[in-house]
Amino acid sequence: MNARPKTHLAPKPIADEEDPSSQAERQSPEHAVISAFDLFSIGVGPSSSHTVGPMRAAKIFIADLQELGLLEEVKTVKINLYGSLAATGKGHHTPQAILLGLEGSDPETIDTGTIPSRYAAILQNKTLLLGGHHTIAYDMDRDMIWRWDQVLKTHPNGMRFSCFGQGGDLLATNEYFSVGGGFVVNEKTKVDENLFYKGVDKKKVHGARLHQTHHHPEDSPKLKSPTSNETAQRTGDEYKEHPPYPFVSGNSLLALTKKHNMTIAQIVHDNEKSFGYTDEDIHDKIMRIWGVMDDCIRTGVSTSEKTLPGRLGLRRRAPMLYRRLMRGFYPGVASPDNDLPSIDAGWAREAISDAQQAAQDSSEVDRLPEEELPTTPSGSVGDDSSSTSYGRERAARVVTSPIAAARAPRVIGSFDHALLPVPPRKTVIPAMDFLSCYAIAVNEVNASGGRIVTSPTNGAAGVIPAVLKYIIEFVSDDPEKSVQTFLLTAAAVGMLFKRGSTISAAEGGCQAEVGVACSMASAGFAACMGASPETVLQAAEIGIEHNLGLTCDPIDGLVQVPCIERNSLGAVKAITAAQLSMASDGVYSVTLDEAIEAMRLTAADMSVKYKETSLSGLATTVKIPLTVPAC
Repeated sequence: MNARPKTHLAPKPIADEEDPSSQAERQSPEHAVISAFDLFSIGVGPSSSHTVGPMRAAKIFIADLQELGLLEEVKTVKINLYGSLAATGKGHHTPQAILLGLEGSDPETIDTGTIPSRYAAILQNKTLLLGGHHTIAYDMDRDMIWRWDQVLKTHPNGMRFSCFGQGGDLLATNEYFSVGGGFVVNEKTKVDENLFYKGVDKKKVHGARLHQTHHHPEDSPKLKSPTSNETAQRTGDEYKEHPPYPFVSGNSLLALTKKHNMTIAQIVHDNEKSFGYTDEDIHDKIMRIWGVMDDCIRTGVSTSEKTLPGRLGLRRRAPMLYRRLMRGFYPGVASPDNDLPSIDAGWAREAISDAQQAAQDSSEVDRLPEEELPTTPSGSVGDDSSSTSYGRERAARVVTSPIAAARAPRVIGSFDHALLPVPPRKTVIPAMDFLSCYAIAVNEVNASGGRIVTSPTNGAAGVIPAVLKYIIEFVSDDPEKSVQTFLLTAAAVGMLFKRGSTISAAEGGCQAEVGVACSMASAGFAACMGASPETVLQAAEIGIEHNLGLTCDPIDGLVQVPCIERNSLGAVKAITAAQLSMASDGVYSVTLDEAIEAMRLTAADMSVKYKETSLSGLATTVKIPLTVPAC
């Protein structure tokens, strides 16, 4: 922070474009390794770069004021938002995030249910409780300035905080940049973007996360994780430790797996230990991340809310989709009876087989003459009141019963034509239906400002949880192992994108969010299927290759349309990409590194209108309010 008590500081110059000299000053870190728990961090919706990042930046600003002893002197705070952050900030809840961050809230721990009321109180009372204890006057219309027409040179998501004392003297000012995934940098730390801690208090962060120098494990002895006492005693330069398996590209990561006979997940796992984590710490942190993801799915499918916040009035679809599937993964959600048991992965696979047989049976029923159709009244899932058992037989009856399909469908089209119309048909693909439902559930929670995991961002937060839930329920025989393998493998791919290109839609469009999430999930799925590291990275390449050029043009600046459905399709693409890579092992012509470089070039060439500004595309062609047909 730049601070000079009771003296004016000249504001930093604003540039529309980054000049070559400043580009030369920005040196890439020597390897891509960051903590997986910085990449997968727990936060709040709807946006990692527009909500989570600004809240962290505001809290960092307040923490620095406290450290400098200036907080009690502050009478006024001015906030300037620039570029994409200003263009879509209101729809992304940026004002709420910044103001609550100034009050001392953190994205990981804030009670999401209190955000609307706290924000409303600030606006109504025109007061702000800095750091949770110092009250100042704050007028939103006067003290927050939206400069969507200006871009600071470091990143499109720029913000400047300035605080003033009695008489209007400038006490301190600083600029922060939310660079995607909840990562926050400033002028001092921008070179070390990959290293910047997700927390606020540097003293509590392991030193290896604040320094990064490339080295090879054979050049020095393996690093052992310090004890908690050692961590408390050592700071600064004493902590210039390094990951044992640094990698800078997909090729170097692949070389490490071959040299040391390790999987990608094992490489990432051992690198985490250089950040001060034990095996137990890593396991517990991974399972906590998955727990938040899983809770997010549960919340999304069980909510009683009918619409999402915002002018679009968009209908929530996840609860309806889940109730139609009616499998009971979450007890009490799919049925009015509370004793519906969860089903394990084996049951899920059997249900798929039953459903496939049901589809065949239904097809045969469709071909029966009308007089031969069954006359038994069709029943819904809740109609079976004669039995309180919700075992496999009942679930199979729900899914496979041909009675509902026996109603004669309405055929649209002329029968007096050389080409007769095709009657409506339905096929049952329950696993894929669940996959889409999971992704939509997560992103509806995100859109409503709920608890979320950046994976790697909030706008793309549905892809990875959906694919991982799919694996656990329909594929895996060892869920805990699958969770660890999936998330650590996905993290490695995310690190490569973060270093080689971007995970910020404001820099690269939606290819940098849903595209990267699809690539990460593809790799995780292939790893859980036992694929080789070469095949895993090829799955990641396929996942991003077919998302290149994906634009970010959210309607009304909300993380809803097309974001929610795009996550669903991203999850489907991820599994398809993994299956393609496994079916053509060793047969490919594009590497992951080449695809990442292609994404970087595509992002550089992409018009700013398609980089989370809502200035073109769907954001301008769709009229508000948006009408959504019933599911």
